[in-house]
Amino acid sequence: MKSFQSRKKSMPNSKNLPPKKDVPKNSGVPKPSRGPGQILSTLLKEGRLTDKQMSYALRIQSKLETPRTLLDVLKDLQYLTDDQITDVIRSNFTSFRIGDLLVELGHISALQLKTCLDIQAKETPKRKLGEVLVSHNFISEQDLLEILSVQLGIPLVETEFTDIDPKLISAARTRIFIKFMFLPIRKEGNRILVAFADPGDKRAMNEARKLFACSITPAITKKESIVGFVNRFQATTGALTSVAKTELSATEQVNAIILDAISLGVSDIHIEPNTDRLRVRFRQDGILIHYKDLPREIIPPLTSRVKIMCQADIAEKRRHQGGRIEFQSSGQEIDIRVSFYVTVHGEKIVMRLLKRQAHTLSIDDVGIPPRMLAKFKDDALDCPSGVILVTGPTGSGKTTTVYSCINHLNKPDVSIITAEEPVEYMVDGIAQCSIDPKINLTFKETLRHIVRQDPDIVVIGEIRDTFSAQIAVQAALTGHKVLTTFHTEDSIGGLVRLMNMEVDVFLISSTVVCVLAQRLLRRVCPACKMPHKITPAELHLLSYSPKDISNANFQKGFGCDKCAYTGYQGRLAVHETLVLNEPVRDAILEKKTSYQIRNISIESTGLVTLMETGIAVAATLQI
Repeated sequence: MKSFQSRKKSMPNSKNLPPKKDVPKNSGVPKPSRGPGQILSTLLKEGRLTDKQMSYALRIQSKLETPRTLLDVLKDLQYLTDDQITDVIRSNFTSFRIGDLLVELGHISALQLKTCLDIQAKETPKRKLGEVLVSHNFISEQDLLEILSVQLGIPLVETEFTDIDPKLISAARTRIFIKFMFLPIRKEGNRILVAFADPGDKRAMNEARKLFACSITPAITKKESIVGFVNRFQATTGALTSVAKTELSATEQVNAIILDAISLGVSDIHIEPNTDRLRVRFRQDGILIHYKDLPREIIPPLTSRVKIMCQADIAEKRRHQGGRIEFQSSGQEIDIRVSFYVTVHGEKIVMRLLKRQAHTLSIDDVGIPPRMLAKFKDDALDCPSGVILVTGPTGSGKTTTVYSCINHLNKPDVSIITAEEPVEYMVDGIAQCSIDPKINLTFKETLRHIVRQDPDIVVIGEIRDTFSAQIAVQAALTGHKVLTTFHTEDSIGGLVRLMNMEVDVFLISSTVVCVLAQRLLRRVCPACKMPHKITPAELHLLSYSPKDISNANFQKGFGCDKCAYTGYQGRLAVHETLVLNEPVRDAILEKKTSYQIRNISIESTGLVTLMETGIAVAATLQI
C-alpha cells in the first residue's frame, strides 16, 4: 500500500496525495476538523466505516497533543486505507467541493478557506478558488494540482515536457496554446494526451478537440510550465518569444526595471541569466521577490547597456567587474552600485539602490527603546572621545543610524569629517568625502589624511580591514570621537571581530566606548493581521516557558493584496546596545571567548539582546 505522504509527479493511476502541512497546536489557526467531512460522510453512508469506529477515532483525536486530521487518525487505527480514500474522492469528484476537500485532508484551515471564499465573492470577474488559495500562499500550486489529479482521475504531467511530440506542437500556432493554456503531449493510440492548466475549462477542451480532430485524454499541469515550454520551443526554432515578447529596447528595459524598483522601495535588483531566460528579481523588505522574466536574446544588449551606464568595460566578459550609476527619478538622486559576476550562463548583475537623502533622521526616531536610547546618549554619544561601532548585516540600516548620530552631534562648535563609499546623506556643516578608487581616492589614502584635518569627530563608512581598524583606534587614542560600522551579527561579535583584526586588545579596551547592533524586522501587514498564539515549538526555539509570555500578545499576517500576499509590509529596527564598563574591558584584555564576554555583559551592564528586544517589540504588537 502506498502512503498518502509519498509524492509522484506524473502517474495517471497514482492514488497518492501530497503531504499536508502540519497545523501546530495553539497556532492561532483553526485546528483540523473534528467531525466527518465529505469523504468520511460518504464512507459512513457506503458502510465502509462504522459509527463505532468514527466515535473511537474522534476520542483519540481529541486527546492528541499535536492536532491531526480525522482521516489520519483513522488510517493510524487501520480503519481506512489510502486506496479507500482515493476511490471515494474519484467516484464523487463531481459532488465534492475542492475547498472542503482541502480542509478535510488537512492542507488548509477552515479559516483560510473562508478568507479565500470571501475574497472570491468580491472579485469581478471571479477567479477559481484554487487560484485564490495559491495566490495567498495557503497551498502550493504543486500540491493543489496533485490533489486535483487524484480527484479528477487524470495524470499530472512533468513540468519539463521532455517527451512531447514536436509534430503535435507544429500542428497549430503556439499562441493557441498560450490563449487556451493547453499543450499536446503525445499520441496514445487513437487519442492524444493533452495537458491543461485548467481541465475544467470547456472552451479549452473544445478547442483541443477541434484542433486535433480526435478524442482527448486530459492531463493537468502548471500554467507556467506551458508558458515556459512554448518560450523554449520558439527560441529553438528562431521565433520570437510570444509571452516574453517586448517592443522595448535594452535601454528602455533597464530604465523600466530601475524605475519600477525605485517606486517599490527596492534595495537591490538581481538580473540573472539562466539557460532559457533572463530572470529579474527585487529585494524588498529584505526578501527576494520575482519581478519578471525576459527572453534570453536580450541578455547581451541589456548587459552592455548596464556596463555603459556604470562605465564598466563592455568588452570584458571573463572577469568580475563593478561600477556606479548616478540615476535621477522625479527629482530624486539615486546612487546605484553595480556588480557584474561571471557565471556559466552569462554575467549576473546586482544593483544596489542608495537614495541620496536630503535630510537625516533624528536619533530619537530610529526606533531605539527609550531606556536604551538614554543610556546610549549619556554613556556613548556625549562622551568626548572613543570609538562607537554600529554593527549588523548588510542592509540593516547601519548608515541611517550613523547619520542620526551625526545629526545629534552636529553643532557649530564641532568639526565633523567623513570618509564614505558613497555619500548617502548630504548634511550641512560637515566635510564629506566620497571614496572613488578609479582616481586613486581610496579608503587607505583618505584615512591617512583625515586626522590631519583637525576634526573633533571622524566618521569612517566601514571598517574593512586591519588598516582602517587601526586608524579608528589611533584616532580615538588622540582624543577624537570615531563613528564607524561593522558587518557582524551582534554587539559581542563586533568586539570579537575587532580583536581578531591584529589590533592590540589593550587599545580596543581603552578606546571602544559602545557597540550598537541592529537588525531590521519585517512588520506584520496591518491589513491582514490576526491574533497568533505562540506554539510549543516556537517557545522551545526561544527558550521560553508559557509563563514567560503569559501577558504577551502576538499577531500574524495571512496575506492580502496590500502586502503582495506575504503577510508583511515594511520593516522596523531592533537594537542591542553594549556600553563597555570595567568588567567587559577586563574580559577583552584577558581575551575571553565571545560566550564569556556576552555573559559578563549581561550580568554587569544589563545588556538587552537583539532577541529579547525583538520579542518585546513583537509582544507589544509593533511587528
